[in-house]
Amino acid sequence: MAKTALITGILGQDGPYLAKLLLEKGYKVYGLIRRYSNPNFSNLDFLGITKKIELIDGDMSDESSLLHLIKRIMPDEVYNLAAQSFVGSSWQQAKLTTEINALGVLYMLNAIKLFSPTTKFYQASTSEMFGTSHDDGFQDENTIFHPRSPYGISKVYAYWMTVNFRESYDIFTCNGILFNHESPIRGIQFVTRKITDAVARIKMGLQDKLSLGNLDAKRDWGFAGDYVEAMHLMLQNEKPDDYVIGTGENHSVKEFVQLSFKYAGISDWEKYVVIDARFKRPAEVPNLKARATKAQKQLGWKAKTSFDELVKMMVEADLKRYQNK
Repeated sequence: MAKTALITGILGQDGPYLAKLLLEKGYKVYGLIRRYSNPNFSNLDFLGITKKIELIDGDMSDESSLLHLIKRIMPDEVYNLAAQSFVGSSWQQAKLTTEINALGVLYMLNAIKLFSPTTKFYQASTSEMFGTSHDDGFQDENTIFHPRSPYGISKVYAYWMTVNFRESYDIFTCNGILFNHESPIRGIQFVTRKITDAVARIKMGLQDKLSLGNLDAKRDWGFAGDYVEAMHLMLQNEKPDDYVIGTGENHSVKEFVQLSFKYAGISDWEKYVVIDARFKRPAEVPNLKARATKAQKQLGWKAKTSFDELVKMMVEADLKRYQNK
């Protein structure tokens, strides 16, 4: 029989890429949709898989809904990608961020423990948990956590709860500590997609300026399509463990801006960019760079898409969107 997988956060960025990968591997894929929401299927449509997924109602902030869900479908694998994932909003929505990102993970793990203890569980952890901590400029599985946002703090809770259920109840649980990963279906509120969308609009004469906060912040940026392969590999491994996933190099927001304008055929990018203090965070994380040696050795995973290729892919996709309109 085909394996079954439940993906929370199916309508976000990573969910569609992961679903596409699992469908290609013969899985039956369930996607969690929050009750009473007005779902947007554009990301699933972009990858052409909307009708291939069985969408089911549930809510990460409602423990009873998760208990009933896991009891009913008893999936082989659960990939928890659901989150209030916009770091900038987490200061204004700290309670909501905590309820979904932290308590939601506890609810899901409890449901697995009670009704489907053989289910393998993947938790989408994040490099934002490291904050300002690093070892020789890199972060890996041994780097101390020092989160600098309510988002990062909520993810640290979820990380340790995932570890605790593995150690306490012998459940197969893994944390994927993913560094920044982007794609043409990244949410428009995230800085990378904000940049490529604005550049496309400027190129098409629909926008005059691009307003940004800190151009000096550096991130380890990879392609989401590569990173979902690492998620799957973690749950196929013989033993559960936690892994840092990233490219091993980082680039500044300024570099992302420069390349985006370059691939849109605009050379004088400076005249279009405005620095706006409203987009600066109360506490910035200046520098993130992954040391993903463990994932390379134990999972055989390595990022395939370069930084240049990622930016080019995103700019071309946004240009195409506006050309089609």
